[in-house]
Amino acid sequence: MSDRFDMSSWMETYKEAFTSFGKAQQDGFEALERFARFHYAVAGDVLEAGLAQAKATLAPRAVAGTQAIAELLQRQADLGSELSEKLKSRAEEFPAIAADVQHTVGTYAAQAANRATRGTRTTRAKRKAA
Repeated sequence: MSDRFDMSSWMETYKEAFTSFGKAQQDGFEALERFARFHYAVAGDVLEAGLAQAKATLAPRAVAGTQAIAELLQRQADLGSELSEKLKSRAEEFPAIAADVQHTVGTYAAQAANRATRGTRTTRAKRKAA
């Protein structure tokens, strides 16, 4: 039995595998960048809220007493509500990002399975023909 090694099919398989691997790696880095930008935006929202709380607390008040405390508490409650709304909108963004990444990974997995199946069929067909 003479099993000949087909260099051109091996090279084609190798090239196809590493081309798709390179594309998967690029998409993976893009996904990491999206997650990093998302977390950076959340951190920015929290930082802005903290600065606004500090400014509200340290703002000079001409009148001391119950009115100034009531205004301070009202301003802090408003700032807390604003932060809550921002974080709620960010929380709604996160599943969309995760779904996009999951879809991309699923696509690569399906393509890899199809390539493996196609390669196995081709190899079996060549062996039967020989």
